[in-house]
Amino acid sequence: MRVLVAGAGIIGLTTAVGLRAAGHAVQLVAPELAAVLAGPAPDPSRLRVAGATHAAAGMLAPVAETQHGQDALGPLLRRAWAGWPALIELLTAAGAGSTGHRTEGSWIVAADAADRDAWAHLLARTGPDDGRLTPVTARALRSASPALAPGLAGGWDAPDDHQVDPRALAATLLRALIRPACDVLPGPSARLTAGQVTEAVQEEEHVRVRTRPAGDGGVQGDAPGESVPTADAGRRPEAVGEAEATADVAVLAAGLGHGLIAGDPAATPLPLRPVHGDVLRLRVPADQLLPGEDHLLDRTVRGLVHGRQVYLVPRADGTLVVGATAREDRLAGTRAGGVLDLLQDACTLVPALRDCELHQVHTAARPGTPDDRPCLGALPHAPRIVVSTGYHRHGILLAPWAAEAGCALAEHAGGVLPQIDPALAATLAAADPARFDGTAAHAPTTCQSDARSAHA
Repeated sequence: MRVLVAGAGIIGLTTAVGLRAAGHAVQLVAPELAAVLAGPAPDPSRLRVAGATHAAAGMLAPVAETQHGQDALGPLLRRAWAGWPALIELLTAAGAGSTGHRTEGSWIVAADAADRDAWAHLLARTGPDDGRLTPVTARALRSASPALAPGLAGGWDAPDDHQVDPRALAATLLRALIRPACDVLPGPSARLTAGQVTEAVQEEEHVRVRTRPAGDGGVQGDAPGESVPTADAGRRPEAVGEAEATADVAVLAAGLGHGLIAGDPAATPLPLRPVHGDVLRLRVPADQLLPGEDHLLDRTVRGLVHGRQVYLVPRADGTLVVGATAREDRLAGTRAGGVLDLLQDACTLVPALRDCELHQVHTAARPGTPDDRPCLGALPHAPRIVVSTGYHRHGILLAPWAAEAGCALAEHAGGVLPQIDPALAATLAAADPARFDGTAAHAPTTCQSDARSAHA
């Protein structure tokens, strides 16, 4: 089966790898591939994915990631977390490179008693299968991690929290896509196209896709404002140099750029909005480390400081990721107050950060939805077009689930998979992209026979 995947963020890349692992021929289309294809041969190390992937910290936390009012998101997070070992194993077996995967767990900490009570109230909502949590005193925290500030109100040990490095992971996934076929990746090497998808239309047993060359127009995922512009259904803006491709199925994982795709996607508009987040990267000087230490922190710290959440994620290269703010305003750049809040809160938890080097400040827009759940499913009127966007702040954690579900939906639409696993279908019901227009139905589990979903 020939599948076109739009988008080279973590969602698009993991979905494309999953499709290749299932033996399908994949064409990956994204503006960021222009740098990858700039030399005599594709070079995944040159991939600089815009938007959420580039800014993400990469925490794989099945418990503390769920917020109030997001109960329907919990089963998706847990299934995705359970899928990470298989994805890491596949990439390792393919010899695709490092993902920065670390499994030492995290500390969930509270700056004061009110923060401890807020964490306790949130964590009390988790069930026995959500992950292991053990209360830890402030003394025990300091003993295990001396860089933590004295006087914290205690916290919890979350050993099931892992992490990956999203930037390294993106390059590794792309490398897996273009490597020669092997046992774990039997499909042909993926075809890479540097461009922006401008239109997708299902025509009987295939999908016709138009692409605009990279550099002709904006980069997906960085549109400011309170809403995302949507292309008019059935009408496509003409552009010089546009190309056309066909595939048996198309998977649109274009993030906030989804609203700019004309054709069938425009007939089911999605209420995506940019949720901006500011993320800092600090470099730890050698003189801040004790003998035998290679980092200030040996595991991730997730904290509440006077009601504000902050996280600190140590990287193997000696840097520390600090994040992340969440704001919905018209400022696409970095807000000075956000940087100030992050530094103040991070230093409250780890005072030695005051002497670290501020290495990088990055701001990105994450695609949010009104209920904070992703949009993943086939378009009701064009089942050979699968939508996969709206992952907000959970895109890295949800990637294995998105790949599993996106691949199953593509194979179902193409007639390869007669029935989707019922447990997977149940999670897809919460992510139906048609749920906002009142026409949402249960995720498909058996093939339908009609003019637009005939078997390939």
